[in-house]
Amino acid sequence: MRGSIDGLGSSAPIGMMLPAVFADDDLARRFVGGLDEVLAPILAVLDCLDSYFTPALAPVDFTRWLAGWVGAETDGSEPEARLREAVAAAAYLHRVRGTRRGLYEAIRLVFGVAPEITESGGAAWDARPLGPVPGDRRPRLHVTLRLPDPTRADEHRLDSLVAAARPAHMPYTVQVTAAERTSER
Repeated sequence: MRGSIDGLGSSAPIGMMLPAVFADDDLARRFVGGLDEVLAPILAVLDCLDSYFTPALAPVDFTRWLAGWVGAETDGSEPEARLREAVAAAAYLHRVRGTRRGLYEAIRLVFGVAPEITESGGAAWDARPLGPVPGDRRPRLHVTLRLPDPTRADEHRLDSLVAAARPAHMPYTVQVTAAERTSER
């Protein structure tokens, strides 16, 4: 968390703004010097506030807070690089939420692995009315994720993520399997 920093000087020392009558007063200068010490971290944050809202530059603890603020799909256990990527992509993911692309990107950001998504839907255009309807009559969605060392927690996390990011009317199933390992010679 933010706090006082030993030796941090103020970017706007109050002593320099004192009227002439107080500028020579030792007590007044020491009093405002104490205020400068307390206010210096606040002024330092305000001076570089834009950096706090840039996920690549913000302190990690602030980035974790920012993840909750922007609704990024994080659970607190992801590595720092993936956390920063999730926060940076949150606005885009909100725009594409409920689409195949949105689901794909949300899963890839959380797990760092590309999922396999199969769905029943489709889209087509025809100049004549009453043409064939693409896709299956029954809506369905299935997501398969291949991880190096899958756990039961991964399946639960995937299920929660798909439930939140899928179209609301779409029934779904998820499956987490072990990724095939290639032997190196």
